[in-house]
Amino acid sequence: MMSEEPVPSRYVKLTKEHDAPLEEIRPGELNQPVHVPQLEVRRCAECGQPLPESYQPPGDEAWTTGICGCSEDPESCWTGLFCPCVLFGRNVERLREDTPWTTPCICHALCVEGGVALAVATAVFHGIDPRTSFLIGEGLVFAWWMCGIYTGLFRQSLQKKYHLKNSPCDPCMVHCCMHWCAICQEHREMKGRLSDNLVMPMTVVNPPPVQEMSNRNSEVPETAPEQTQHVELETQAL
Repeated sequence: MMSEEPVPSRYVKLTKEHDAPLEEIRPGELNQPVHVPQLEVRRCAECGQPLPESYQPPGDEAWTTGICGCSEDPESCWTGLFCPCVLFGRNVERLREDTPWTTPCICHALCVEGGVALAVATAVFHGIDPRTSFLIGEGLVFAWWMCGIYTGLFRQSLQKKYHLKNSPCDPCMVHCCMHWCAICQEHREMKGRLSDNLVMPMTVVNPPPVQEMSNRNSEVPETAPEQTQHVELETQAL
């Protein structure tokens, strides 16, 4: 028998000098998300749908009517002057279909109309203590400021929906300084964009006439009953 010669090993034994330097790996470092620019998709802030790469947001437009154009719509002008709570409730209901007009109307009546009535009563009755009158005045100013913020947020939502510019300045500041004019302007803007008198043309389509199919061959004559009977066959072994 031939002596078996030892086969040299194909693996190279590494010493400490050839070992790669050990890096400190913190716990959870390998589980971090990888940033891939190709997978980033722009989405709409309102509905969340993906947007194409060439999409450019529309620029802000100017209001169709000015802040002092109340005479352009006399109906909303008189309603906003004597019943601003009703007009504000209608505006909110048009902008947010899931909110009935009564809820914002009641909130507006308590803050604005109630505050105006309290201010008139405080000015008429002079027998109130000056300190009490001062506290009432501070409360009215605070309530008016809060009402301006609340109605200003609604105006801001309207501007965001229709891409409108600030007219003439910040929405909250507009309602604090020109509250009645701002409500009328918002009503005219939505009335022009969402007109209730707009009638969409409808096409009446009549259904096709009913068609009946008749098969004369399917009628079986009564004079030949033997043709309708089954033919019985018998098989015999040969």
